[in-house]
Amino acid sequence: MDWTDRHYRFFVRQLTRETLLYTEMVTTGALLFGIQARHLDYSPEELPLVLQLGGDSPDALAKAAKLGETWGYSEINLNVGCPSDRVQNGNFGACLMAQPELVADCIAAMKEAVSVPVTVKHRIGIDHLDAYEDMHKFVYRVAQAGADRFSVHARKAWLKGLSPKENRSIPPLRYDDIYRLKGDFPELLIEINGGVLCLESAREHLQHVDAVMIGRAAYENPYLFAQADAFIAGSSLQPISRRQVVLNMLDYIEGQLQRGVYLSRISRHMLNLFNGQPGAKAWRRTISESSHLPGAGTELLLKALENVPDRVQHMTEELMT
Repeated sequence: MDWTDRHYRFFVRQLTRETLLYTEMVTTGALLFGIQARHLDYSPEELPLVLQLGGDSPDALAKAAKLGETWGYSEINLNVGCPSDRVQNGNFGACLMAQPELVADCIAAMKEAVSVPVTVKHRIGIDHLDAYEDMHKFVYRVAQAGADRFSVHARKAWLKGLSPKENRSIPPLRYDDIYRLKGDFPELLIEINGGVLCLESAREHLQHVDAVMIGRAAYENPYLFAQADAFIAGSSLQPISRRQVVLNMLDYIEGQLQRGVYLSRISRHMLNLFNGQPGAKAWRRTISESSHLPGAGTELLLKALENVPDRVQHMTEELMT
């Protein structure tokens, strides 16, 4: 939420074409009773793209899923993993793991409404429903409803007592439970999530499961995805340089500025592009100090780019490859 908006996704698409991207979680109420374009609009370059939904009504989720398919989304995902208080108060997100029958009904209704894949993102458990057998029961029932993939966060969620941020770090990672799940359900597509910081870690997980989801690291170190297409599809193309990513963003940013979008709404996603590189601190400072000001435009990014030594940057990226 508040991170993987359309501007971030367009930015990441400059780094990777093969990676499957997700929207922020959108509630069924926001889609059915709000301004649809605000939540559903995207640039074609962002595809393949998953619409991530939050809700607990089979009928409302079916209608929202149909909207997503009509707008051209590649997949519809039901979030059964978010532990925030606001989500719990709406009876969706991670608390639904205690109601596998209801989740199965939701998935069945969504599957009937659309022809694109319908998937589930969930935790290994919640509160005291955290034994492997509890997750097994949940997956078994939801699989019967036709879910096309299970994206499993390897941490349980404490619905009371921990914040969403704490729930992403305090409960211990239990990768072996997800490996075991794949062993028990070899016919299902099982994706692992949680604590994956680099592509080498992803490679290790892929010895046991079908797919890997990267969350926080995708934001904290977005350039790791410059290697993703070679990792996923065996592409022999050299990774794009960080500098070229910035240059590729300029036309998009100009178009968004003309629509009244402040530069900071886009540039905030680019702050970590040069992490670990000479000039990274000056790059972030230049953008952070002025991007929110009225009239700030692409010239600010070009000014910030002057802080990054071109020759050193290329030498560093050559060493990476």
